[in-house]
Amino acid sequence: MNRTATVSSTSRRHLLLGAAGALGAGVVGALGVPGTAAAVASSTPGGRRAAATGTVYIASDSTAQTYNSGYYPQAGWGQKLSSYFTSNITVVNRAIGGRSSRSFIEQGRLAAIHDVIGPGDHLFVQFGHNDATVGNAERYTPPADYKEYLRNDYIRATRALGATPVVVTPVSRRSYNASTGKFNVSFPAYVDAAKAVAREEGAPLVDLSAASRTYLDGIGVEASKGIFLWLNAGQYANFPDGVQDDTHFQERGAVEMARLVSRAVAGLGLPLSGEVVPVPTR
Repeated sequence: MNRTATVSSTSRRHLLLGAAGALGAGVVGALGVPGTAAAVASSTPGGRRAAATGTVYIASDSTAQTYNSGYYPQAGWGQKLSSYFTSNITVVNRAIGGRSSRSFIEQGRLAAIHDVIGPGDHLFVQFGHNDATVGNAERYTPPADYKEYLRNDYIRATRALGATPVVVTPVSRRSYNASTGKFNVSFPAYVDAAKAVAREEGAPLVDLSAASRTYLDGIGVEASKGIFLWLNAGQYANFPDGVQDDTHFQERGAVEMARLVSRAVAGLGLPLSGEVVPVPTR
């Protein structure tokens, strides 16, 4: 039965946050954060980690969104993430363009995930790009509010349902220092807020901001055009006039960003970490 069938959205949120508050820091241990008893218990005798099963849900924006063939070669990192996990893990990508941490909640998209998420599942949450659009009242979310949405709605409410939230810092744009050729930190106030709330709540963190910037620094400014949606006129039927987009990814970029996310997850010490594969399998 739908969990929200008899509970209003307002009272449901109060219920979830109340449960999260009651659980407090104990939830962190129960979910197997590195170094806790639960993390140790997830291994089989002899130190071999037991296979994890479950679903990874992604709450994010257009940088992670799944695009249909009418947008090829545009792709989001969430679209490619399942290739980096074993068949024990299902990835359900709920990322959608134009949403901020606030509007994703206001439109009922997080509630739809919370309707189905449960123990053994994970919620990967990455916002910041649209939160920072000061001129758009529907999207703009000040960093302080963004931090509290992450804390209360994405972390605590998800834990209250027995699932594990994973905070992902906003992926880098193609923004660089022309003098040094080094890439800038995109949305630094939101990166800092995401890292701070993950630390305060003891939530697993994927610092995709840092990982993507390191990757882009490694390949260089010119080669980064092959990561982002920089296409020549006539190169692809879906973009006949070409495009120079410093925010969104073409397929290769989405694959590389998904690889960075999976590599970070592999190092988190979660049961899910043991389900990361070194190269895409499907």
